[in-house]
Amino acid sequence: MRRMLAALAMAVATQAAAVEMGDDGLHKAPWMQDTFKDLREDLAEANEQGRRLLIMIEQRGCIYCTRMHEEVFPRPEIAELLGERYFVVQMNLHGDTEITDLDGESLSEKEAVRKWGIMFTPTMMFLPEEVPGDVPADEAAVAVMPGAFGPGTTLDLLTWVAEKRYEDQSGEDFQRYHARMVGERDDGTAD
Repeated sequence: MRRMLAALAMAVATQAAAVEMGDDGLHKAPWMQDTFKDLREDLAEANEQGRRLLIMIEQRGCIYCTRMHEEVFPRPEIAELLGERYFVVQMNLHGDTEITDLDGESLSEKEAVRKWGIMFTPTMMFLPEEVPGDVPADEAAVAVMPGAFGPGTTLDLLTWVAEKRYEDQSGEDFQRYHARMVGERDDGTAD
């Protein structure tokens, strides 16, 4: 039993050590895109690649962001979904980098997240493939996940958005979908 616990502790420590930090103090993952943060261009590039645009808002020192990057995002099924199905653009809650919102407005990251009403990190904002007219990202979003969640909830939301289940008129919203998935799953990712 002791050996098993020691091996588990070493695996967790190795996984945690593998999380890269950028000069901005934010976690960096191989599935994140380095762009000019013009969301109109990012949306077009995501569409060209057959992926969904996901804006991930984080901040330096965020313990919940660390938890997601160390415990949730590295899970193979989640990392695979993020890498294959999503075009992820990271934004800094307090950042000064200029971005261009979907409505064409140029502003800093921190001004944009204030405009969008984002208060928590991490927050994941999922965009549709097509955005009608000049609407800001928060109005165009098909789903927003504020805060850190466990692997099951994260996996289910990533799947729900990737499969466009938000368009489902049968009444299975995300909460019902997630409850069904939890009922079907027994691998310890029920949260």
